[in-house]
Amino acid sequence: MNGIHDMGGMHGMGPIRHEEDEPVFHEPWEGRVFALNVVTRTGRANIDYARHGIELLPPADYLRMGYYEKWLARLEYMLVDLGVVKREEIESGQAAPGPKATPMTAEMVREALRRGPRFRRDVPISPRFQVDDRVRARNIHPIGHTRLPRYARGKTGTIARDHGVFVFPDANACFAGENPQHLYSVRFAAQELWGEQASPHDAVYLDLWDDYLEHA
Repeated sequence: MNGIHDMGGMHGMGPIRHEEDEPVFHEPWEGRVFALNVVTRTGRANIDYARHGIELLPPADYLRMGYYEKWLARLEYMLVDLGVVKREEIESGQAAPGPKATPMTAEMVREALRRGPRFRRDVPISPRFQVDDRVRARNIHPIGHTRLPRYARGKTGTIARDHGVFVFPDANACFAGENPQHLYSVRFAAQELWGEQASPHDAVYLDLWDDYLEHA
C-alpha cells in the first residue's frame, strides 16, 4: 500500500544518528515486545501480515513512534484482529473470563528463533524472466501489502539473478494463499530511479517477484 512507511527516496526526514555501542534493547519492555511478536507469528499470522500491521499505523503515529513502539502497536492490532484478545482487555489490562491461552515461555521464543521463517518453496514453477532480460516494474498501487517500493514503479531495470521460488508477500499478507513464484534481483541504474543528478556509476538492486514485473 502507499503510506508513510514507504520512505525510499524521500527527503527532509532528518539525519540518521549512529549510537556508539548501541544495545540490542534500550529498555526491558522492548525485549518483551520482540519476544511476543516472534511467538505470535508462529501461528496463523505470518511476517507479511505483520508488516502490513505496521503499515496501517496513522502517519503521525508512525513518524512519532520508536521502533519497538511500532512493534507493540502492531502486536495489539494482530491479537485483536486474529481474535486472540478483545480490545477491551488491552485497554483495561484485565483478561476476560473464559479459557486462558498457554503461557509464553523463554524456550518458546528460543525455539521460534531457532526455526526461523522459511519462505523458499521447492515447487516446479517456470520463471517468467531470465537473467539479463530487460524488465519494467509495474505501476501498481494496491491497498494491501506489497514489497514493490513506489520509487521503482514504472522504472526499467535488468534481471541480475533468479533467487528461486518464494512465497508472494502480497497474497500471504491477506491470507489469500502463498502464490509462490520466482524472486529476482533486479538492477536499476541510479539515474533511471533518481534522474540525471544521480551518479552514472551507481545502481540499486531490488528483490522483486514475477507479479511485480513485465517485459520492457
